[in-house]
Amino acid sequence: MAKATAVKPKGATFITPSAPATQKAVVRKNDDYTSDGVEDNDVFLLPVSDYNVMAVVTIVGAIVRLYRIYQPTSVVFDEVHFGGFASKYIKGRFFMDVHPPLAKMLIALVGWLAGFNGDFDFKDIGKDYLEPGVPYVAMRLFPAVCGILLVPIMFLTLKAAGCRTATAALGSSLIIFENGLLTQARLILLDSPLVLATAFTALAFTSFTNQHEQGPTKAFQASWWFWLVMTGLGLGTTFSIKWVGLFTIAWVGSLTLVQLWVLLGDTRTVTMRIFAKHFLARIFCLIIIPATFYMAMFGIHFLCLSNPGEGDGFMSSEFQATLNNKGMQDVPADVAFGSRVSIRHVNTQGGYLHSHPLMYPGGSQQQQITLYPHKDENNLWLLENQTQPLDINGEPINGTNAWDTVSNITENYIKDGDVLRLYHQPTHRRLHSHDVRPPVTEAEWQNEVSAYGYEGFAGDANDLFRVEIIKKQSIGSLAKERLRTIETKFRLVHIMTGCVLFSHKVKLPDWASEQQEVTCAKGGTLPNSVWYVEFNEHPQFGPDAEKVNYVRPGFFAKFWELQQVMWRTNAGLVESHAWDSRPDSWPILRRGINFWGKENRQIYLIGNPVVWWSSTLAVVLYVLFKGVAVLRWQRSCKDYDNANFKRFDYEIGTSVLGWALHYFPFYLMQRQLFLHHYFPALYFAVIAFCQIYDFVTARFPIPGIRGNPIINKAGAVALLAVSAAVFALLSPLAYGNAWTKTECSRVKLFNTWDWDCNTFLDSYEAYDQQTSINAKIAQTSQPVIDNKAAPPPPVQEPPQQAQNPQVPPNGAEGAAGISGAPQLQQDGQKVIGREERVEYRDQDGNLLNEEQVRALEGKVEFKTRYETRTRVVDAAGNEVPGAEVPVAPPHPDVEGVDSSTKQIPKVDDPIADAEKKNVIKSKDGEKEKEQEKPKPASEGNEATAQNA
Repeated sequence: MAKATAVKPKGATFITPSAPATQKAVVRKNDDYTSDGVEDNDVFLLPVSDYNVMAVVTIVGAIVRLYRIYQPTSVVFDEVHFGGFASKYIKGRFFMDVHPPLAKMLIALVGWLAGFNGDFDFKDIGKDYLEPGVPYVAMRLFPAVCGILLVPIMFLTLKAAGCRTATAALGSSLIIFENGLLTQARLILLDSPLVLATAFTALAFTSFTNQHEQGPTKAFQASWWFWLVMTGLGLGTTFSIKWVGLFTIAWVGSLTLVQLWVLLGDTRTVTMRIFAKHFLARIFCLIIIPATFYMAMFGIHFLCLSNPGEGDGFMSSEFQATLNNKGMQDVPADVAFGSRVSIRHVNTQGGYLHSHPLMYPGGSQQQQITLYPHKDENNLWLLENQTQPLDINGEPINGTNAWDTVSNITENYIKDGDVLRLYHQPTHRRLHSHDVRPPVTEAEWQNEVSAYGYEGFAGDANDLFRVEIIKKQSIGSLAKERLRTIETKFRLVHIMTGCVLFSHKVKLPDWASEQQEVTCAKGGTLPNSVWYVEFNEHPQFGPDAEKVNYVRPGFFAKFWELQQVMWRTNAGLVESHAWDSRPDSWPILRRGINFWGKENRQIYLIGNPVVWWSSTLAVVLYVLFKGVAVLRWQRSCKDYDNANFKRFDYEIGTSVLGWALHYFPFYLMQRQLFLHHYFPALYFAVIAFCQIYDFVTARFPIPGIRGNPIINKAGAVALLAVSAAVFALLSPLAYGNAWTKTECSRVKLFNTWDWDCNTFLDSYEAYDQQTSINAKIAQTSQPVIDNKAAPPPPVQEPPQQAQNPQVPPNGAEGAAGISGAPQLQQDGQKVIGREERVEYRDQDGNLLNEEQVRALEGKVEFKTRYETRTRVVDAAGNEVPGAEVPVAPPHPDVEGVDSSTKQIPKVDDPIADAEKKNVIKSKDGEKEKEQEKPKPASEGNEATAQNA
């Protein structure tokens, strides 16, 4: 099959390859929008030899990607999140993530097809896969296949751009031997599918551009339509994996506007009717198709996650009502004095006004008021009038239940402007505020909100709040006049100080289980001071009382709400991370990411310096070229009359634009950023490097070079050899292979390449000895496990915290190894097992035995975090010190700490200290009032556990 010949546009004159280099081209403007110097580079019409070369490099890529893909046999870096999401998809439990669902659903599908039942939680880096029988290799195969497919797509993209076969093979090989892309493609992560989708979009749009630039003869032909539709599907796929697909959309959109602008200037062949066809074709393929695909992925996402899960707290009650068993029963519509209600915050994902029998460690030291995202009995409040009801004799009826027996309930409906008190029935205290600064937001315009009083206490004036209905946000005429469940949005104005009940995303410290802060704000913003009643009951409401419920949202309402929550959560990922980096360090490969460390091996994400630096150099060269070209154009130089000059500027500029649009937007982000965010930009930079190389060695009329194909091939081989050699030197960090300290130190060129060479052993023989010892241990030893610690007393916790983490059995390394604790040999001692126990201590650090733990049940709250102390013992039963080996810190890419949260320094506090010892004692209310000492509330009630 012969290669397609150049198409000579009407009115143009080309220089043939045999013409002298000094001869100047005389190029006349085309009569239509056909581009100068363009060839038909249809990738379906390549010579068979090109397909053979592509097949060879793809096979090499498969070998490199699949080599020891089972290694390591434990959780690595973000497999914690994306493997965990696969478990939730299989179980159908709703979760919230900042990324769209496509790649996560495909990972879950592969795992399900491989027999994964979703029981493994991927909770910690280093957690063993083999003992619970997780099909992790099959789940890793999906990103690996994506990494393999990236190789032929790069080859075809360069061929579609008009590069020679040797150049296309070079570009594919640079992808194969790029260590960073290899590391991402061997693990259960999203970046390999993302880069593949970006690359496919680049291939499709490059092929479409090639068809478009050949002029009116190619417009609306089958190939033209095919590549335009494929571009739209590529955009939808990319955007459905990660939101950085918006950068790819911006790239395609920018170049599409250029195309439409050129079409608009062709007044000879492009009538307004034809221009409208071009415009509408692009609207349909590049906007409607991607948007439809994106929403369809969320439709599948909602179908899969039909059960309640840990992501419920992020969503509105209307959204939660669509989940199985989460729908709320109809509740009375009208709210009266004596109603037992739960009050929700309109903003900040709608937490409940909440209290529990724990005191503030500072300030008034009264009982805490927080915002809590889950339904709980500690969310219930009794609404009281500021005066007691009167009996038939006109005497006040005492007691908090006085309103239960009123004769005419309609006279006691709570109206706009009514003054009330909120009585917390579980602890017998009332909602209270005073001129004391809050525990975290220590601003003058913020007052502390607490729960104050005791059973039988009449209360004081600081318990009084006025109902102020927000009429614009309330639904229906009645809801604008009186308090109605769900329908009425209102503020609670403190009578004594004029401040309004307020909450924001600021979280309280550990002593309040990191629940959300509630304050009383003077001039607080409206969204953060608006509330509504969700649950409502009253003894006087009969079965015929008017009922209301949430209006269940349809697909589009759920879709839009989830997009808003994803956006807010993504923007909140501002907390620093041990391995984050900023965009200015990415093109020069300043540092990487520590993924995993165990058994004297390490996985560290670092790119191939040859690939990164050469691609960065290509971008710099083009920027310099463009600057000079613009200056010469301004001086009326005729550079752009040369077809090769124009093609170089447009083709390289297209790739550099893709690099820039996938790189510079990260400078605008304040969230956590990592080296792997640069991968899509790196792909475009590699394309630019290969295009520059092809122009220099094959397309510019340089004497002795363009006419000699061996130079193009020899240069490609030399660059490939150098990149492969550097790849091999750094490959132990990608594969997690054995490595020596000497070899590690030799390739560590910069201090910012911060993997730890001390992790590795001195020689490969030491690894062989370690393997031999472990094998003998596996054959002759039984694991030593002492797990006699008493189980925690039953406490009501969210589902994901209530499950005991599985403790894998000890013994041989590999199949039965404990995460993060390698088999060691110290002072001639052979390690035969590990001993793990959960310890419970009091506030003074004293170890509690089983009887003491049982005696404390119901009197204290156990914050069970299953923090274990790992002991390694030798054959004689002696403890081996220093057996712990740290693993890479987790990557908190789900929910970050809000930027407005003030970090409180550590203080010597008995509550905080007790929290650290896994036991929290409820502190008595010592300061209820100076004049009147309150009776302490019952300490039998436990504080509600915080959902992580």
